[in-house]
Amino acid sequence: MTNVRPARPHQRLTDDGRRVREVLTYSRRGSRFTPKQQHAWDAYADRWWREDDVVDEPGFTLAGLFGREAPLVVEIGSGIGEATAALAAGRPDQNVLAFEVWRPGVADTLARVAEAGLTNVRLLSVDAVWSMENLVGEGELAELWTFFPDPWHKKKHHKRRLVTPGFAAVAATRLAPAGSWRLATDWADYAGQMIEVLDAEPQLVGGVVPRWEERPVTKFERKGLAQDREITDLLYRRR
Repeated sequence: MTNVRPARPHQRLTDDGRRVREVLTYSRRGSRFTPKQQHAWDAYADRWWREDDVVDEPGFTLAGLFGREAPLVVEIGSGIGEATAALAAGRPDQNVLAFEVWRPGVADTLARVAEAGLTNVRLLSVDAVWSMENLVGEGELAELWTFFPDPWHKKKHHKRRLVTPGFAAVAATRLAPAGSWRLATDWADYAGQMIEVLDAEPQLVGGVVPRWEERPVTKFERKGLAQDREITDLLYRRR
């Protein structure tokens, strides 16, 4: 019997049915809301966010989340939604799907989406790596955004970083021809790893670029700048 990998990777099954814990690229932090976040959650979560198990329902599609067929943009780790809302506002004809596991951050994003009057943003808290492998078809992505992913700066935790050869290979196949993957980080050693990994992926071409002016200065970027860390922007495209 072949076991289908569940959408919650903590529950991954081996071929003989045993549960094993996976190495994840994130940790689920606290979920306590401020009053403002609670208001946003109550008002908008049912409209723009979906529970994890929705992806296991028969017939589930990402286009179905939006109720329309349109070019797909994915953001991995949308945080409090500063970049999400600003960038989605300039892309009304694209479906912008943000992955974020931190519920207060999702609530903040919902508030920003509502304030901007956007209808083209949806949020999921399912593991993004699993989702890229299982929910996004080859060549379906117009853009992929990865801004200030967790650097997992301790060497023993580097295996938890998102940008690895395995993930880069998956991401490259999901991008449409000439589709773009934009990344930013304020950790020099992670920037070096990103460049090494992405330069080695044969389906991608690109490198370090000037700061993307369209991307707003976010909370995480401000924190890095306050600590005198250099911001590195990268742009890679599918060949």
